[in-house]
Amino acid sequence: MNKLLYFFLLLSSLSFSQTIRFEGNVLESGKTPLEMANVMAVNQATKAVDAYAITSEKGRFVLNLKQNATYSIKFSYLGMKNVEITVTTKTENISQNISMEQGGIQLDGVEIVREMPVSIKGDTIVYNADSFKTGTEKKLEDVLKKLPGVEVNADGEVEVEGKKVSKLMVEGKDFFDGDTKLGVKNIPADAIDKVQVLRNYNENSILKGVENNQDNVAMNIKLKEGKKNFWFGDITAGIGVGHTDSRYLINPKLFYYSPKYSLNLITNFNNIGELPLTIQDYFKFTGGFKNMMAKGGSSFNVSSNDLGISLLRNNRAKEIETQFGATNFSYNATKSWSLSGFGILSTSITDVETKSLTNYLSTNNSSQVESTENKDEAAHQKSSLGLFKLSSTYKPSTRFQMDYDVLTKLSKQDENGLSYREFADASGLDSETILTVKKQNPTSINQNLSFYYTLSDKNIFAFEMQHLYQDENPFYNANLEGDPFINGGNILNYDFSQTRTDFNQNRFVKTNKVDAKLDYYYMVSNKSNINVTIGNTYSFQSFDSSIYQILDNQTINYLNSSTNTNNVNYNFNDAFLGLHYKMLTGKFTLTPGVSFHTYAMKNDQLGTSLKNNFTRILPDFMAIYQIKKAESLTYNFSFNNNFTDINKLVEGYVLNGYNSLSKGYRALENATSQVHSLRYFKYNMFNFENIFANATYTKTMDAVKTKAVFVNGNQVSLPFNSALPDETFSGMGSYGRSFLKRYKASFSAGLNWSKFNNIRNDVFSTNESFTQNYTIKASTNYKKLPNIEIGYNYMVNDYSNSKFFTDKPFARIDYYFLNSFAFVSEYEFYHYYTKDKTTENEYDFLSASLVYQKTKDSKWEYKISATNLLNTTSLNDDSFSQFSTRTSQYKVQPRYIIFSLKYNL
Repeated sequence: MNKLLYFFLLLSSLSFSQTIRFEGNVLESGKTPLEMANVMAVNQATKAVDAYAITSEKGRFVLNLKQNATYSIKFSYLGMKNVEITVTTKTENISQNISMEQGGIQLDGVEIVREMPVSIKGDTIVYNADSFKTGTEKKLEDVLKKLPGVEVNADGEVEVEGKKVSKLMVEGKDFFDGDTKLGVKNIPADAIDKVQVLRNYNENSILKGVENNQDNVAMNIKLKEGKKNFWFGDITAGIGVGHTDSRYLINPKLFYYSPKYSLNLITNFNNIGELPLTIQDYFKFTGGFKNMMAKGGSSFNVSSNDLGISLLRNNRAKEIETQFGATNFSYNATKSWSLSGFGILSTSITDVETKSLTNYLSTNNSSQVESTENKDEAAHQKSSLGLFKLSSTYKPSTRFQMDYDVLTKLSKQDENGLSYREFADASGLDSETILTVKKQNPTSINQNLSFYYTLSDKNIFAFEMQHLYQDENPFYNANLEGDPFINGGNILNYDFSQTRTDFNQNRFVKTNKVDAKLDYYYMVSNKSNINVTIGNTYSFQSFDSSIYQILDNQTINYLNSSTNTNNVNYNFNDAFLGLHYKMLTGKFTLTPGVSFHTYAMKNDQLGTSLKNNFTRILPDFMAIYQIKKAESLTYNFSFNNNFTDINKLVEGYVLNGYNSLSKGYRALENATSQVHSLRYFKYNMFNFENIFANATYTKTMDAVKTKAVFVNGNQVSLPFNSALPDETFSGMGSYGRSFLKRYKASFSAGLNWSKFNNIRNDVFSTNESFTQNYTIKASTNYKKLPNIEIGYNYMVNDYSNSKFFTDKPFARIDYYFLNSFAFVSEYEFYHYYTKDKTTENEYDFLSASLVYQKTKDSKWEYKISATNLLNTTSLNDDSFSQFSTRTSQYKVQPRYIIFSLKYNL
């Protein structure tokens, strides 16, 4: 690591010693500074863009130019006449101010912006991709990581200026709407001409300007001319080298874009651990559907009835085999009507092995451990996932637009598990083996219908409606040596005289939810508007469950008492009227608001109905202080009503696991929360300095909490409304900037503090957790030298009685050499330990690849790659619940060496 740092500093010093500074200020008519003017230096000998800049708020620019060279320096600014001067450098720095005059848009000005590595036009930042490519880039992700102000995390999520990119487009057409990962991981780097970042994005031009869109960011990829109206893509096939069992990779990708229509096809078949779509990705895939009722102040979230099927960590497991196929299309049927959509099918077979230690916190002192559970688990999973979306947009004029979207999610998930468990408390040590079976086939259909109409310059109407249909049918089976849930009474009334206890549970949950609202905007002036909202949320849910026992002689013991079965219907309705006033005064944008709600709830179970009706007034407020063009401070306040869905209301027992039962409480009340958030943002195009900070505090009253009884490692829980508030505080911030256009460095920090109140074994308890995450990294971006990235990540997880630390230094090197070879290697080192060193583990990961392509235009590529070169066998992680802490170690796939061929279309 020290050698890499020395190499990085050496490259920096060499760069400084061979350049001179050309600096000055760009002024309008020699007087007023021009912010965000484009400056570009073209080397007269090589015709290459050697340097570029975008002026600061004071009009200042700095270019680092080669010594003893002649440059054409071009200046452009929207609405100004372009300026071009010739500068011959020697060994001394040069200082010169530039005056620009008012003038129309010029074609040569457009050409300057086209050639600029980075340029700004209104709310759009345009990156010239070739200016940042070094030759090793193979996909969009590789390009984005080299752009100033852009970050890509391991999940394929893209952030610009600290804001998550919510939509990815190619040539203005949606690319798998609602997710950026598929585009980031699959769009070929050699097809990319420009990357456009669309700030303050609203896909509906009718509402742009009347709503607050400061947090909305989209990204559009412009293709090279040779990729338009032609099929492009690649086909990759690879096999394992030197393995006892066969390893393979087949990955064809095809793309077609024209003004009329587009079509994309992505497939991936492999057993080397590559996961184009994980179960986590599936559940968070929104398909572009937004929370249209977020402004109303009420929260009614439909929860998932998943069985806790083991999820992968870092997309790693003992064995992973994947079959994946996806297609995305768009079609402009007429000038006013367009269609788009996608279909995704994925099947994965996974083997997971985990060793874990769970510490159950003391009833009287949450900083002490009352009992422990050691567990070895092995699970075999098969998941089949399907996502399908169809969208239609009809826009006959700039005054009217109609949208319709339908998103369908289908899945089939099965898991067979075997566990060995040891439980220890003051009474002694118990052990047992446990067999489990989990099956679920959830289905959901989400539809959206929207109308937008501009009656006149002062009157705008927007109608939006969403319908969610969700059908869940989880099945759970646990076969145990022991007899759970009998201490303090056999609450399930099962037969515990059997050799083994064989529990089974069927659960059927259906949801129909409709959200509808009508917004009216009255433009008081060009700086203020009034927004009146009439809305309604209606939900109907049904919940049916039953538990039964299979006896030793294979007969069925139906545990069909009223305490073990559920047949519940739940109706929820929220009708509301909202009023918001948005005004711009000086540098401030203020949006105070209030909503008036009337609620009606009814649940039917146990032969009776329980109704609850009430009204509530919920205020909210937003203030934006626009300090400069690219610097702002935003404050948000909201008072919210939070409602639980049917899962917390059913009063029959539900089997959550072999040692966990829960039941609901039909008379639960809603929780209320106050949320305060403060966000600071600054982006300086002059030196690509990016500063972002965010802090959020939430205080929840009457929170729905858990009353739990623990006996011999078995948990029985039910919800209640806590009289004491829950509190959470989260903060994050980052600072990043570029140096000399070749170096990029950043520092980020994240903090999260939580305070929860619960009841454990009839004793009230308060638990706190505090997590910290810090990352510092730096990278180079040379054309003809090796590029390196070095960084360090430090994590602290403080969970009541336990404190876990992780040190993670990391490094990456990529080098394009001899005009044919591309070498990339990544290294991560983990040091995982507790404060007293009772739990400690060290492991590292090293991967490398070497690609040969005779010329950049050659059709064939040859690649040798290796994953987990150091043959690391397992990883660690930890987690916290309000009653326990857990640390675990899970197996990962061994070293794989893959030889592959790729044919570029």
